[in-house]
This record gives sequence, structure tokens and C-alpha cells, in this order.
Amino acid sequence: MENATEVQPTKPGLKRRLMEWGGYFLAVGLFLFFFAPESWFQFGVIDVSERKPGLAFTLKAFDGGPDWDFSEKRGKVLVVNYWATWCGPCRLETPGLVSFAKEHRDKGVEVVGVTVDEDLSLVGPFIESYGVDYPILLAAYDPNLPPNEMSLPMTFLYDKQGRLAKRYTGYVLESTLRSDTAMLLAE
Repeated sequence: MENATEVQPTKPGLKRRLMEWGGYFLAVGLFLFFFAPESWFQFGVIDVSERKPGLAFTLKAFDGGPDWDFSEKRGKVLVVNYWATWCGPCRLETPGLVSFAKEHRDKGVEVVGVTVDEDLSLVGPFIESYGVDYPILLAAYDPNLPPNEMSLPMTFLYDKQGRLAKRYTGYVLESTLRSDTAMLLAE
């Protein structure tokens, strides 16, 4: 009878496992660095002395209600979110905006969504599905949009005097919006 010894596979050592996990974290970090929206890495709002006044504009309400006029919103912190039903990051961001709007409604903050959808028949089901209860407006001329630079979602945060305090390009984290808004409410 032969002396047969089974060779047991060895478990990777601690050092190897740490190297593997380090590689995963490095890969995720690089991915976020190159592909995450810039607003994820910008904390706080623009200093008051550097804020530019938002230019007045008026948009029609999706539900046929009265027109929404930017110049009538002085005295409130204003969140204007441009989105579309076909935009994946917009869909991810919407539950946080709904939650944020409900929490801040009675604190002097107004949230509005501006749909850029061409097929408006998709907007109603989207609103219902996500429980959106803040005003939804129809896209038209907004002089505050950067020329030739529309990416979705795009959110503008205005202070109580109607000055642009921050622009978020891409998905905005609810925690970031909450923190930035708290700064503006404290002014």
C-alpha cells in the first residue's frame, strides 16, 4: 500500500487577504474619483461674497396650476432639480429629494423639480410611483442654466436672497443637500 497523503489546499494568509481587500478598495476609490459627480467632493456652499444673484424666470406647472415664478421665492432657501424619467441617477436621487422636501417644507425651504422629458405622459406615473409631492415644472428658458452644459440630474441651491449658493452636477446625496441647506438656513 502506498503512502498517499492528500494535499490540502492552503488558505490564503492574512497578508494576502489584506492585499486583496486593499486592491478592491483602491479600485472602488479610483472609480469614484473618476466617475462620481464633482458635488460629492465639494463640501459646503459658496461664500456669501462670491454668490451671484439668480436671474428671474417663470416656468409652467406640470399639473396645470399657476406658473412658478423664481422672483416670488425670496426669503426661502430654494432647491431647483432638473431631471427626467429616463435618467437612472435621477431615479436614484428622487426618493432622497422627496424625503428632504417633506422634512424641510415647514423650515423655509422649497423644493421644485423641473422635468426635461419630451414625452410628458411618463411624468405623471413617475410622480405617483415615487410619491413626489413637491411642485413639478415644465422645462423652458432658465437663464441660470449653464450654456451648452446640461447633464442630468442637475440641482441648484439658492439662498434666501435668490443667490446661487451651490450647483450639483449629477446625483446629489441627501446628506450633502441637508448639510448645505442647514448652512443657508443659519445665515
